[in-house]
Amino acid sequence: MALFKIKAADQLIGSNEKYVVGGHSLGGAMAARYANQTKNKNMQGIFFLAAYPDEKGRLDHKDLAALSITATCDGVLNWKKYREGKKYLPANTTYDSIAGGNHGGFGSYGQQKGDKKATISNAKQQEIIADDLIKWLKKIE
Repeated sequence: MALFKIKAADQLIGSNEKYVVGGHSLGGAMAARYANQTKNKNMQGIFFLAAYPDEKGRLDHKDLAALSITATCDGVLNWKKYREGKKYLPANTTYDSIAGGNHGGFGSYGQQKGDKKATISNAKQQEIIADDLIKWLKKIE
């Protein structure tokens, strides 16, 4: 789990490869901590899926592309902390909100306690996420 092995990504990343990191929910927060700590200059960006950085994962001083995607029916995301966490993101962060999507729709694990009912299908939400990620990645190639 990302929470316990924040630097585990180093084992997967080659020294000459350009890469991005990111994650959903707590995985996004841990990706931010990794991005904050890494010295690897090949990291090009970070994405957050219903996630946000905390102070330990602050990236406002980094020259990184960043993407933050939320969903309007997300009942799990702590929206207050999400808004507060924006101050730790790079100034050039791209934001998107998926109308009708929910927290569980970022994955395929079903209804999560506290989440709201999505008004779009899980497949549609994931299609939007994939499209957003592809467009964002093409911008930073």
